[in-house]
Amino acid sequence: MRSTMARWLQQCPSCGYAAPNITKAHPAAAQAVAAAPFRALLAESGYPPLARRFLAWAHVLEETGALHAAAEATLHAAWVADDLGKDDLARMWRLDAVALWRGGPPLDSEQTVRIIDSLRRAEAWEDAAATGAALGLADPPDAVAQVVGLEMRLIAARDAGRHTVATALPPPARRPHVSHQAAPPRTAARGGGFVAKLRRWLRRG
Repeated sequence: MRSTMARWLQQCPSCGYAAPNITKAHPAAAQAVAAAPFRALLAESGYPPLARRFLAWAHVLEETGALHAAAEATLHAAWVADDLGKDDLARMWRLDAVALWRGGPPLDSEQTVRIIDSLRRAEAWEDAAATGAALGLADPPDAVAQVVGLEMRLIAARDAGRHTVATALPPPARRPHVSHQAAPPRTAARGGGFVAKLRRWLRRG
C-alpha cells in the first residue's frame, strides 16, 4: 500500500483543500481552509508535499471535530516522513496523532494499541509503558493482549522500529503462521475481524 499513498487524497490546486473526495466538503471546511493556520501549513516548505496533503486533511478534520479521523490522517503524514527518512518529523506527527486520539471520544482497546505503538515509535518510552500497562490491566481480548505483550517487550528494549502483528501472535497448532500466508485479496483484507484490523492498522507502524 505504501506506493499508493499519493492517491489516497485529492487536493484542490487553488485553495489547497485536501480530502478523499474534494467534490464533497464538510460545511465548515471552507472556513477552516480560509483561516491563517491552514494557509501557514500549506506554505511550510520544511514538510514533504505529500505529508502536507495529509496534514491539510487532518487540519480540516480537527476543525470540524473529527479528532480520531484527524489522528489517522496525521499518522499517515508520519508514514510519509518515515519513508523519506525524516525521523524528527515522523516522531512529532506521531505525538500529534496521539494527542488527537486522546482528545476525542473514549478509545477502545484497538485504538489504545495504536497509541502505544505510536508512542513507542516516537520514543516516548514512559508514556508508552504506562499506557501499555494500563491496557494490560483492563483485560483486553487475547489478540490485543498478545500485541500489548510484544509492545511492552519492545518498549523495555528501547526498540522504536517497525514490527508486524504477526510477530506478536504465536502460530496456531494446525495452520501456518499468519506471517507465512499469502496476502489476502483486498476485499478480504477490508474485513476479516479483529486480528485483521490490527494487522492493517499496525503493519505500517
